[in-house]
Amino acid sequence: MKTAVTAAQMLVRLTGLILIVLGLAFWTGHALGLIPVHKQIGYLFVLALWAEAAFAAPAAGAPGFVALVFLWGLVVAFLGMTQDRLLIGSAHWIIKLLHLLVALAALGLAERLAARAKESRTPAFSGR
Repeated sequence: MKTAVTAAQMLVRLTGLILIVLGLAFWTGHALGLIPVHKQIGYLFVLALWAEAAFAAPAAGAPGFVALVFLWGLVVAFLGMTQDRLLIGSAHWIIKLLHLLVALAALGLAERLAARAKESRTPAFSGR
């Protein structure tokens, strides 16, 4: 079992779920005081995504895909940190939707990367 990849994958899943629930609460006008918590968990989400990519890299067999996951983490972080300053006004819902879609894509990339690493016969980084 590729323990480090699995641990990072579980952290991506957990933080992703929390972020989606909080984001939906914000969209409906609830729990707006938790936006700073959402941002902090978002940082953890991106760090977990990067950790998963780093741990899976030796086994995933696709350096381009691993690089895409790292770059996608940058996109998630950038959009998350700047979204409140983009398309201010009545069109801001577009940025909110884009933020959600980019984050969901990150979850999908993380799942695919973990699956590739776990299917491989090459050992992933296990921290030993």
